[in-house]
Amino acid sequence: MTGVGEIYIGDVRISPNLVLAPMAGVTDSSFRRLIKELGGVGLIVTEFISVEGLTRGNLRAHRMMRFLPEERPLSIQIFGYDEERMAAAAEIIEEAGADIVDINCGCPAKKVVKGGGGSSLLRDLPQLEKILRRVRRAVSIPVTMKIRTGWDDSSINAVDVARIIEDCGGQMVAIHGRTRVQGYSGRADWDVIAAVKRAVSIPVTGCGDVVAPESAIGRLRETGVDAVMIGRGAIANPWIFRQTSELMRGVAPYQPPLGEKQRVLHRYYELLRDEMPERALAGKLKQMCGYFTHGLAGGARLRERVFHSETISEIFDRIDEYFTTMIKPGAIEDEMFVDRGPRDPKCVEFTRVAPTRPA
Repeated sequence: MTGVGEIYIGDVRISPNLVLAPMAGVTDSSFRRLIKELGGVGLIVTEFISVEGLTRGNLRAHRMMRFLPEERPLSIQIFGYDEERMAAAAEIIEEAGADIVDINCGCPAKKVVKGGGGSSLLRDLPQLEKILRRVRRAVSIPVTMKIRTGWDDSSINAVDVARIIEDCGGQMVAIHGRTRVQGYSGRADWDVIAAVKRAVSIPVTGCGDVVAPESAIGRLRETGVDAVMIGRGAIANPWIFRQTSELMRGVAPYQPPLGEKQRVLHRYYELLRDEMPERALAGKLKQMCGYFTHGLAGGARLRERVFHSETISEIFDRIDEYFTTMIKPGAIEDEMFVDRGPRDPKCVEFTRVAPTRPA
């Protein structure tokens, strides 16, 4: 790959080759729609859903599966251990109209691993193969799998797993460049991801430490992967897909001014409003505001005030007061701090940009 283009997962066209990663507690329908509205994303993946919940009619699991047409193309991710349950859940997903079903073999959470799902399957390749073959027989939509480089540094087996996925008819493999033991610490190993790309002919999507447009394009070009998946970087900077897509085309990437950040927080609230009760909604807004304001002058004080707010009205009073103060009347907004893409969502970098004034 040159870094510019599209890929096909089965017969599903993904353009551009940029994917929103599944993130528990984050990539619900509201966040997915926000990312789609901001542009530049080729494929959206839901937060992972328990096959036990789906197949037993659990209301929360079925609610998590709901999506709107504007989210397409959409992949619904499931996790579990029993191949029959996995197949039954995949059938439910196909019936719901999803474009792709994705199998989670990468989650490091203790609860998931204890149940035999997620990254524990990297230590049980016969069961991983059983699951994939059974799911492939159950549905006609493309089946993909998300994995890690291995369980720990002494058992890096991503290449072997990717070959199994290809042999079983999987139509894409996404690899997070860390082991299960690493969790989200340390650095992603893109050398392993590149080795997987060389080993199989199905599309390979790389994931890990992609938090700026330049790093996304660099990974595409350096490793030859077919697509890049962005997770935590998209929470801190939801414009990252648009920016990367523009950079791919040789266009200067869009840099959102402070006023745009304020507008997006309000838009996120609008999208959340019909999805959840006010108490849960307030928590989501606090989470998003926290990511958005790291690195901004006065951001720590704003986060503290928002965190201690008790109502939606109070949250937005704090947010709007902050942005009104920061955006000076009559000033060109580019005089303010502009997001250049974080190394880590917990520490967003900002660079002062000189304003362009009319001649």
